[in-house]
Amino acid sequence: MSEIARVIKVGGAELADGPVLDRLIGLLSTLHRISPVALVHGGGPEIASLQRRLGLEPRYVEGLRVTDDQGLAVAEMVLSGAVNKRVVSRLMAGGTPAVGLSGVDAGLFRAKPLTYGRIDLGRVGQIYQVDVAYVKLILGQGLLPVISPISLGADGRALNVNADHAALALARALRAQELVFVTDAPGVLHDGHVIEEIHEDLAESLIQEGVITGGMVPKVRSALEALGAGVERVRITNLEGLAAGGGTLIRANIQEQGEMA
Repeated sequence: MSEIARVIKVGGAELADGPVLDRLIGLLSTLHRISPVALVHGGGPEIASLQRRLGLEPRYVEGLRVTDDQGLAVAEMVLSGAVNKRVVSRLMAGGTPAVGLSGVDAGLFRAKPLTYGRIDLGRVGQIYQVDVAYVKLILGQGLLPVISPISLGADGRALNVNADHAALALARALRAQELVFVTDAPGVLHDGHVIEEIHEDLAESLIQEGVITGGMVPKVRSALEALGAGVERVRITNLEGLAAGGGTLIRANIQEQGEMA
């Protein structure tokens, strides 16, 4: 039996003050009243903005963000500080009890440095261990956990982890019924139309054929990894799809579903 109905991952674009955040807060409150929700959030645009205001230029190598010590300090300020507390504050003001934490708290996410060939990404990590005991206590009290992906390194210092990967790790550890990636796209598109449901084999084919491209590829691959780890289904959608139960639903292959039944 799943411990939680949904793990929802939201990126930085939906988290800036304004009507989009208002809409997100309302949806999270409604969903959490129906069944337990845990939120994992990013905040990349705000990290880059603060870096520039501080005279620090964001660095990327082959499209991957490099996080040095100064960059990590900014990421912690934005993710575990400004963004996390903004979301918690808005949920609380709207009547939904929430608790903000990061992957460092209670050892939720333990990570090791992420290696990418010979590229040194600095204080960027990949999660190797998840301890959800504290999250379960929070959920058991009817609270909505709001989680920053900043994680605990073996040296006692923090590591910056991709929020998609943190959401995947959490959903897997909680054996969530559904993992939802909220993006600025209504789902996986083909010829401008949302593909309503994709099974694993078709997802791989669509990646190889170039139908699924760009930033959607890692989300779909994370979805496939989540299915393999026991998450029942993964949805990729935008705020409108989150409200309506729309977007692209990614499921295990039909034969595998029959074997698990």
